[in-house]
Amino acid sequence: MSTTRTIGGDMLGEHRYEIEVDWQGDRGTGTSGYRAYGRAHVVRAAGKVHEIAGSSDRAFHGDRERWNPEELLLAALSECHMLSYLHVATNHGVVVRAYTDRATGTMKEDGRGGGAFVEAMLRPQVEVADASMLELARSLHAEASEKCFIAASVAFPVHHEPIVAVAS
Repeated sequence: MSTTRTIGGDMLGEHRYEIEVDWQGDRGTGTSGYRAYGRAHVVRAAGKVHEIAGSSDRAFHGDRERWNPEELLLAALSECHMLSYLHVATNHGVVVRAYTDRATGTMKEDGRGGGAFVEAMLRPQVEVADASMLELARSLHAEASEKCFIAASVAFPVHHEPIVAVAS
């Protein structure tokens, strides 16, 4: 759901998102013990064709074939930066021909059963239409980072190591 309002001539929006998480891990005894239940679940949203098969990380007795929340957080950061970058590139006249990212994240356990991400590293590889765009294309990652809603919402640093080249 989205709503917009005008402040000083600018349109500001408030956006709400709704998902459903359905746990599928009852093995017959529920959560009677830490190893007694499965971590399998699905994530759904109205209007989405595909659901996301989720679990916990293998280190926490999860299914390595399913997405875990930590991977989904990292994917959200990477996707958000990419979409913000494509937006600012368009605004500055930089023609992007290809974009890939190999992001990593580090989470540290706190010894009390919890923990937190301490950093993420995005490594976008961008191809632009011609050499005259290289310097500007490199610099636009900073603006894209400032505009990324997800990066602005996390309490850990999100670093960038971009590589920009001319498309062949």
